[in-house]
Amino acid sequence: MDEVQIVATTDSTVLIQGETGTGKELVASAIHKLSLRRGKNFVRVNCAAVPAGLLESELFGHEKGAFTGALMRKMGRFELADKGTLFLDEIGDMSLELQAKLLRVLQEKEFERLGSTQTQRVDVRVIAATNCDLKKMIVDRTFRADLYFRLNVFPITIPPLRDRREDIPELVKALVSRFSSRMSRRIESVPNATLEALTHYDWPGNVRELQNFLERSVILSPGPTLNAPVEKLVGKTSHVVNTAADVTLEEAETRHIIRILQQANWVIGGSKGAAEKLGLKRTTLITKMRRLGISRPPLCTA
Repeated sequence: MDEVQIVATTDSTVLIQGETGTGKELVASAIHKLSLRRGKNFVRVNCAAVPAGLLESELFGHEKGAFTGALMRKMGRFELADKGTLFLDEIGDMSLELQAKLLRVLQEKEFERLGSTQTQRVDVRVIAATNCDLKKMIVDRTFRADLYFRLNVFPITIPPLRDRREDIPELVKALVSRFSSRMSRRIESVPNATLEALTHYDWPGNVRELQNFLERSVILSPGPTLNAPVEKLVGKTSHVVNTAADVTLEEAETRHIIRILQQANWVIGGSKGAAEKLGLKRTTLITKMRRLGISRPPLCTA
C-alpha cells in the first residue's frame, strides 16, 4: 500500500504481479482512486476473457464494415479511458501481434480504429496485471521484451495470502461482516479454533478462495456464531491444524512474536531485527508489542 500511494500521484505505467486471487484489480483500482485521474473513467479489460480475434477491436474500436458483423462504429477501451486509467488484466495472454500495437500506443499515445486510417490520440494511464512469469515468457518468445520493459516502469508484487497470514483475521472479520449484512444475518463471533484453522490454511486461491469460503460459511450459520466447515480444509495445509486447541489467536501471536524477538536478540529495527523477520514496520511491531503486553527482559538491549 505504501508503493500504491507513492506511484498513484504520478502518471507512470504500473505492472502488478501476483498469483490468482491476490487482489490485483483492487490494487489497480486503489491506484486510480488516489491519482489525479480519479474523476475520470477506470476501464477494465480482461485480456484472457476476450477472444484473441476480438481483443484488438475491444481495445482500439472499429469502423462500420471493418469486418463481418461490424454494423456500426464502436469506440474502443482506450478511447473510453481517455484522461483516465485503463486496467489490462492478464496481459500475458495477449498475442504477440497485439503486443506490438499496444507498445505503439504506450510510446506514441496514438492508434487507429480497425478499418480506419485516421489516427486517434489519447491520454491514458495504463496499469497491467498478470499471474504469469513474463521473464520466462520472454525467453520462450511468447512475450515481447520491449513491451515488458515499457510496462515494468513501476512493478508491484502482491504476496500470496500464505505469506501474510497476519492479515487473515482482519480479512475474516471484514468479509464475514460484509456477507452477514448482505444476507441479513447477525454473526457476532468467530470461534478461536476456526480462526486458527483459517490462519494456518495455505489458501492456494488466495483472498478470492477465502472470500468464497466465508460466504459459504455465513450461509451455513443461522445463529450468532460463524459455522465454518473447517474440516474441508484438512489435508490442504502445510501446517498442523488443531481445531480443538485451547490456545487463542492472541496467545499464538504473542508466542510467535516473542520467539522471533528472541531469535533477533530482542533487536526490533534494522535489517536483522525482528520487524524485518516478521515482515512488519518497526512502529507496527512496537504497537503490537504494547497491545500484547510484550516487553524486553531487563538484561536485553534493543
